[in-house]
Amino acid sequence: MDQVRTLTVSAAENDNMDEGLHSRPTRPLRLDDATDVALLERIGAGDRQALRELYTAYYHPLLRFIYRVTRRLDLAQEGVNDVMLVVWRNSRSFGRRSSVSTWLMGIAYRKALKSLEASRRWSERFAAVDFEAWIERSEPAGEHSDDGDLRDLLEEAFRHLSAEQRAVVELTYFYGCSYEEIAAIADCPVNTVKTRMFHARAKLKHLLPTLSKEIP
Repeated sequence: MDQVRTLTVSAAENDNMDEGLHSRPTRPLRLDDATDVALLERIGAGDRQALRELYTAYYHPLLRFIYRVTRRLDLAQEGVNDVMLVVWRNSRSFGRRSSVSTWLMGIAYRKALKSLEASRRWSERFAAVDFEAWIERSEPAGEHSDDGDLRDLLEEAFRHLSAEQRAVVELTYFYGCSYEEIAAIADCPVNTVKTRMFHARAKLKHLLPTLSKEIP
């Protein structure tokens, strides 16, 4: 656990924590799987430098994905740490039934849903306080860009999707995952993935024209 905390401090010092959250990733999800497998083997032997290398390689993809599912930067940052803690403790459990990136995203998906549910239960206990609005107000505003209106429109539309639907859309359009890979990540049948995508597309198709009139 201390090793994961050390990595978090290092990342915070050298990177903007929310870098890339609202833009298309600059590289695909899949890295060199042979290299990733070798890193997991070293991590299983207690090599902390290998954990640092894997953390550096997957920090932003994991952060963005968990954020898109939970809509909370704090939960996303915590989720990345949780994923790496699982890797540190259980790297030897990787059975090579999928790529390392798919395995990591599967862990991230489960952690995201679990943390989102825990957050909801906590918020229900303190329903009088609008934590979501408070967090949004506390986040620094980004610089205006030409595509800002479209980004805001899509962000607002995403709020109306379920966490599972957001995950499918994110993995499909931003990370280029196939339905089979998403099924492995979400641990569900391929047909379930297709159903979630169908309903997500239908909802977005219905919402976007309406929201475009509401957002100035």
